[in-house]
Amino acid sequence: MADLGPVTWPPAPIRTERLVLRDAEARDRPAVIELYASPEVHAYLGGPRALDELERLVPEVPGQRPGYFVVDLDGAAIGTVTLGRRDPERPGQLRSDAGEVELSYLFLPTAWGRGYAAEACAAVLDWLAGVLPGERVVLCTQTANAASMRLAARLGFAEVERFEEFGAEQWLGVWSPAR
Repeated sequence: MADLGPVTWPPAPIRTERLVLRDAEARDRPAVIELYASPEVHAYLGGPRALDELERLVPEVPGQRPGYFVVDLDGAAIGTVTLGRRDPERPGQLRSDAGEVELSYLFLPTAWGRGYAAEACAAVLDWLAGVLPGERVVLCTQTANAASMRLAARLGFAEVERFEEFGAEQWLGVWSPAR
């Protein structure tokens, strides 16, 4: 994903009822490695990465770039929410010039089913609407990922199209800030 563009980074931490969304720190590295090594997390994302590979590749402070939020619950990282420009070479675009902002998220399986993803993603979308007013956001997920499809609907994403990528049917939705 490409950079978000003209936003001040990092922002002040975003606080929700239960969570803090913040810039990454060195203490988040073990959780980030766990996210990418998890077969459950990557069931619809091409499978997990090898732990030894991740230990070599993940920097001391992971995800240091605009749009990368660590989701913190009671002082521990439970996931990430990421905003970035969608690769124009990938299928699923809203405009011919591409470059839409894309929302992505990963949560540890121990955090699933408690509404943390919806809470964190909604907070990030609200933040984005404040710093890039009027910016539409896309979300792409496999249609087989029922939980992700439910989250997209809960967040207010509307289906734009379905297409084949990575050997599976993908769903592309769009979210527009309230006017």
